Amino acid sequence: MNLLSQLAIYQSHYSYVYNAPADAAVAPAVIALVFFVGFIIFLVIYALHAFLLSRIFKKAGASQGIAWVPFYNTWKLLELGDQPGFWAILSIVPFVNYAAAVFLYIAMYKVGLKFGKEGTWVLLAIFLPTVWMAILAFDSSKWNSKKTTA
Repeated sequence: MNLLSQLAIYQSHYSYVYNAPADAAVAPAVIALVFFVGFIIFLVIYALHAFLLSRIFKKAGASQGIAWVPFYNTWKLLELGDQPGFWAILSIVPFVNYAAAVFLYIAMYKVGLKFGKEGTWVLLAIFLPTVWMAILAFDSSKWNSKKTTA
């Protein structure tokens, strides 16, 4: 047996052939489905956050409708935490968004203090913001706009 026949036998036993799907419309349909499901999940999370923020704004004496307006809800949260609200708009600028996040966390810290929470609650706000908002929205704490120190 010569080398070429041995190579042909090897290739016939150990070669891999990818069989593409027969219908070329499958891939775009799967991609569209993934985007659609992702968009629905985004809307549910946004609605949950807006609802929780509206409860927090109500306890703080601000208008509840603000919570449903993108960027303005973050602006108001920053203002409730004694921070400049313009950081909400600057949060969409690359690299500046890191500084905006720091100011947002400071505001969340101060909002927690105004609700009578300890300073370590800011860790919950950073790592589990939905849980932080749910606790502030539904617990019996009262808003005290004067309290800004631990």
